[in-house]
Amino acid sequence: MTDNLDGPRTAADLPIPLERDLFLRTLIRELAGTLEEVVGLREASGYISVVGGRIGEWLDREYREGFGTGRLDRGQVADALVDLKRRIRGDFFIMEQTDDRIVLGNRACPFAEKVVGRPSMCMMTSNVFGQITARNLGYAKVELQETIAQGAAGCRVVVHLRETPAAAAADGREYFAPSTPSG
Repeated sequence: MTDNLDGPRTAADLPIPLERDLFLRTLIRELAGTLEEVVGLREASGYISVVGGRIGEWLDREYREGFGTGRLDRGQVADALVDLKRRIRGDFFIMEQTDDRIVLGNRACPFAEKVVGRPSMCMMTSNVFGQITARNLGYAKVELQETIAQGAAGCRVVVHLRETPAAAAADGREYFAPSTPSG
């Protein structure tokens, strides 16, 4: 065995930009891309929606427990939506909040550059926001008006809180409160 004084001595010395966050974001991107290629965007979005729904249920329980309440009010829902994205390195903020809707902007996706060209990954946001909102306020329709995944500089997400004519006309997914109490 000879020593190479000019190069790395072990794999750990190699300049490979690999760490857990990058690995997991890349894994999710490739899973989403494979689904989009194999079953199509609509079906891939559906599969990711199932996962997002489960994550939404979990986060809803966490925020209700954290706030010490069985049901979040509209202000707490809006606060939780912004906070959960902040905790995973998103940069969501409230643009508007009324009795009928919460409009959120976003400057940074938690998936970072890995989301570009993978719109099915946005179903995580739709489902998490939809689950938390509907479980606490009874209804949500999440409209992804602009997304980083589709090439926009940021995201604009409208969470409709009531079944209004504006919500009916919106292009988005509807979420309803579960018929049985959640745990």
